[in-house]
Amino acid sequence: MKPVVAIVGRPNVGKSTLFNRITRSRKALVDNSPGVTRDRNYGDAQWDDVSFTLVDTGGFSDFESEGFGPLVKYQVMRAIEEADAIITLFDGREGVTPIDTDLVQRLRQCRKPVFYSVNKIHGPRHESFLSDFAVLGVDPLYPLSAEHGYGVHDILDALVAVLPRCTIDDASKRIKLAVIGRPNVGKSSLINRFLGDERLVVSEIPGTTRDAVDTICKVNNKEYVLIDTAGIRRRGRVRKKLEKFSIIKALRSLHRCDIALVMMDASEGVTEQDANIAGYAVERGRPCIILLNKWDLVEKDSKTAERYVNTVKDRLKFLAFAPVLTISALTGQRNIKIFDWVETVYEQYATRISTGRLNRIFETIVSKHQAPSYRGRRIKFYYAMQLSAAPPKFVCFVNYPEAIHFSYERYVINQLREATGMDRIPIRLVFRKRGKRS
Repeated sequence: MKPVVAIVGRPNVGKSTLFNRITRSRKALVDNSPGVTRDRNYGDAQWDDVSFTLVDTGGFSDFESEGFGPLVKYQVMRAIEEADAIITLFDGREGVTPIDTDLVQRLRQCRKPVFYSVNKIHGPRHESFLSDFAVLGVDPLYPLSAEHGYGVHDILDALVAVLPRCTIDDASKRIKLAVIGRPNVGKSSLINRFLGDERLVVSEIPGTTRDAVDTICKVNNKEYVLIDTAGIRRRGRVRKKLEKFSIIKALRSLHRCDIALVMMDASEGVTEQDANIAGYAVERGRPCIILLNKWDLVEKDSKTAERYVNTVKDRLKFLAFAPVLTISALTGQRNIKIFDWVETVYEQYATRISTGRLNRIFETIVSKHQAPSYRGRRIKFYYAMQLSAAPPKFVCFVNYPEAIHFSYERYVINQLREATGMDRIPIRLVFRKRGKRS
């Protein structure tokens, strides 16, 4: 495993900005409002050929904000416990606060390398602000600007010098799972159950999760990346700027995941917004596993599960191929089966079919059912090839691509699923005129 580095500090000192700069990403949601980050957000980072895992944390505070203060502080302290080294961030423009003093006292007891840094120092002319922090009694103090990059190289040089060396693992082999759904369907609770830890802040208050939070989970000696996302509400009900940003981040997570775990509240049934959310995943070519959560709250008889699954497939006909599981994030019921389906679905998602085999399959499909003629002319299928895997995309070259009716396209896709065993994932098929590049 790679060493872990946690970024801590009071609210609005620039932790998420520094996280994004070091990980060279825009994974962490950044806003001028304090308290934007609540959960621990994990990202891969590398400096001077040393790889490590960087953790963004919520603002350390003694004051409650919307009732989340104690929960966020718990997350910060857990991040400190698991870290191999810690970067502590202060605000150079505002000077020392009682919260900074309290945090320093706690860090002195952790017996780990701590790098104290003063943010919002945009150049040498602002380094005089460091004198205000002498009262903390910590040395050295690293001046930096997370926004502009000033001084970041210096603190990273010092950081990697103390980190334990390890074999660089191949993060690209981890299957990425985005957990998406409406607010309060249990997304964060499910991830906490997988981890056996209160890694994510859970509350009955809608909108608790604001960012798309990456967490590494190990099941059966295999690592997965779980992406917790903000609850996606209908557009007409989204008014706050932060919530809009959170939903944008949730939808963006579908671009970087391999499989979408679409969570629904079994006690409420399939709603229109559930269908919209599942549609977002399919539009992006991502396979889905539908999770009917809170199954422990449903009154059941011997046919209940069958009725629920049939209702889901009836309401979500465009996802008829997706596995459906009844689970309880609270009790852990059938949660481990999710990963059995993940492995099955991912194997299909990453499948690549040779051109020779694919053309033999297409020859059989067309011979079983010819496409309707176009203006009295027969539609000829010349050859097919796979353009990509994960997500799978195929192209078929014909003489009149504009003449292929959607019903015949659906027939071809269904036959292709059956012939290739790719029956649990969406398949994209495009028709092109021979001689044109796709």
